Amino acid sequence: MIDPIADMLTRIRNALAVGKTEVRLPYSRIKQQVAELIAKAGFIDGVSIDKEPKFGEIVLTLHEPGSVSRITDLQRVSKPGRRLYAKASDIPKVYGGRGVFIVSTSKGLLTDDEARKQRIGGELICKVW
Repeated sequence: MIDPIADMLTRIRNALAVGKTEVRLPYSRIKQQVAELIAKAGFIDGVSIDKEPKFGEIVLTLHEPGSVSRITDLQRVSKPGRRLYAKASDIPKVYGGRGVFIVSTSKGLLTDDEARKQRIGGELICKVW
C-alpha cells in the first residue's frame, strides 16, 4: 500500500456509501491520530483500538444505527506524488468553516483551527466535511 491515509479515507467513504455504522482498519499511529481528530471535530462517534488481531485494528464508529452520518465527504489533499503545504495564515477554510482540514505540523497533527491559533503551518493532509 502506497498511501495508507488515502486507503483509510476510501474505506470510510465506501462504508458510508453502503450504510455501515462501523469500519475496521489496520492499525497505524498516523491513522489513529487522523481518526481521533475527525472524532474530535464531531464527524464520527468514536475511535477504539482492537488489539486482538496480530497487528491490531482501529475500529471507527461512524454513527449510531438508525441515524444519519455527519460526513458528507472526505478528500485526500496532499498526495505522495504532490505534497501541499500552507502557512498558518494561508490554510483554507473548508466550506466556510463547516468542514475541517487536518494539518501535519511540527507539533503533530492538528485541525486547521488549532493550527491557525498556534500560528503553525504544515502539510495539508486531508479535509472532511
